[in-house]
Amino acid sequence: MSVHKENRRVTTHTLQKMKATGEQISMLTAYDFSFARLFDAAGIDVLLVGDSASNVMAGHETTLPITLDQMIYHAQSVVRGVQRCLVVVDLPFGTYQSNADQAGASAIRIMKETGAHAIKMEGGTAIGEAVKRVVAAGIPVMGHLGLTPQSIYQFGTYTVRAREEAEAAQLRSDALFLQEAGCFALVLEKIPAVLAREVSQSLHIPTIGIGAGPHCNGQVLVMHDMLGITTEFNPRFLRRYLNLQENITDAVQHYIRDVKSNEFPNQQESY
Repeated sequence: MSVHKENRRVTTHTLQKMKATGEQISMLTAYDFSFARLFDAAGIDVLLVGDSASNVMAGHETTLPITLDQMIYHAQSVVRGVQRCLVVVDLPFGTYQSNADQAGASAIRIMKETGAHAIKMEGGTAIGEAVKRVVAAGIPVMGHLGLTPQSIYQFGTYTVRAREEAEAAQLRSDALFLQEAGCFALVLEKIPAVLAREVSQSLHIPTIGIGAGPHCNGQVLVMHDMLGITTEFNPRFLRRYLNLQENITDAVQHYIRDVKSNEFPNQQESY
């Protein structure tokens, strides 16, 4: 019996074929079993266990505080909910920047302990040896250029990157470098759409944009932003597909009223 396309596992090779055929890649973040299972069943191509868990799950101001152990916990939870999509895990800040040996050890821990399929690293030539070491260990690496949140204190702002030609030229160079170093895909975050199109066309690996316009080979959003669970974050690139903050608040307040008025549980809901 033939296997239906929707039941086949998405792999790094699948993403390469999608770029070749012009099919856009859909990607969302996920941090737990329940949402991962929902997103996977809905047909998402890639789930990113993002270090944005530091913000949306733990309440930190930046992505910097989250640890490797915490990322492994989130990734384990996500992988248990997945049957077909590709799961990529962020290497958190401080687990690969020091040297290539540290990067290799961190990536190996994630792959061994979570069952995930790939890792993601922020930066270009500056982390070149680390990327090469992880790839040499047989671990697929997704790169990340543009606004790299782990470097937010260096940038000093979350504004659009690579508007100036010098930074744009560095990004073009870094993108080609990461491709040659063995990355299977590249996230482009918050850069001008014209530059994202140029980079996407110059590479044979797929690009996935967030705030990088419509010309990348795919798009990614943080699930809490896309579903309207958090509403404080309102960048131009964000499209909200639900307003769960309002829905959840209404539901909880309804529940509170029913409990206070002794409407819940009723006779049918009692044993």
